[in-house]
Amino acid sequence: MKLSTLLASWATASLAATIPLSPQTAATRRIPTSYESAVLGRRILALTPLGTLSTVFPDDHAPNPSTRENRPAGLAGMPHGLMEYLSDCGGDGNPTILAISIETSFKNAAAGSNVSASLQWTPPHPPAKRIQSEAKSWVGRAWDYLVGAGEVNDEEIADPSTYSAANLPRFSLLGYIEQIEGGDESKELAKCFVDTHPDAKYWLPGNRIHESHFVRLVVTQIYWIGGFGDRAFIGWIPLEEWTKVTKAEWEAVSLPGEKKGWKEWKFEGDL
Repeated sequence: MKLSTLLASWATASLAATIPLSPQTAATRRIPTSYESAVLGRRILALTPLGTLSTVFPDDHAPNPSTRENRPAGLAGMPHGLMEYLSDCGGDGNPTILAISIETSFKNAAAGSNVSASLQWTPPHPPAKRIQSEAKSWVGRAWDYLVGAGEVNDEEIADPSTYSAANLPRFSLLGYIEQIEGGDESKELAKCFVDTHPDAKYWLPGNRIHESHFVRLVVTQIYWIGGFGDRAFIGWIPLEEWTKVTKAEWEAVSLPGEKKGWKEWKFEGDL
């Protein structure tokens, strides 16, 4: 047997032996229920200040001319998503938003578009143990050298992220925009919203730059992806479960990466 063939066989076998497997097994793994996932989702909503707000452009002949100002033709029905500040000021699972009337998202909503808000959990701490293949271990680098790839700089194979986003929960809240009337409720919302977003004090209702007002995204549907499907719930969360979750419940759980020393393979939520 040629030396190169022998080394290739040895490298392949060694590489396979170094690929880590999940410490969980089918016998011990339990997929969380939709309600348990709702609890985790409500915690994410409470702790995550940013989301992607998506709307749909109205028909080119929409009755409100302001929805078509400075807009290219042919966008009717096209989805449109942008980052938006969110806050769980209502405490009922319906995100509070400080809407700037001139923003395209809120023009689309005013023209009748339904709205969705997509959120994802971003852990504050990197995991102590990463999900990774060993494709670029010393065995992999030796193989690259043998087949002519030459020397490999460790900086070139640095991990481009600090966690596996695919293994973390994210979800979409579908519904419609409802304006919140002024008065005492608006004052309370302003304080709550600025606590979450200090810079938002510059565009609170009544500012001298932009017309703004508080709105809520009234949630009618929830689609949840808790992570990898062999260990997390994926699917629609019933609305009654989403709204039933109490503050005491979501405060009693923790999400991956809230505490240091977590392992990416081991996540079902600390329920």
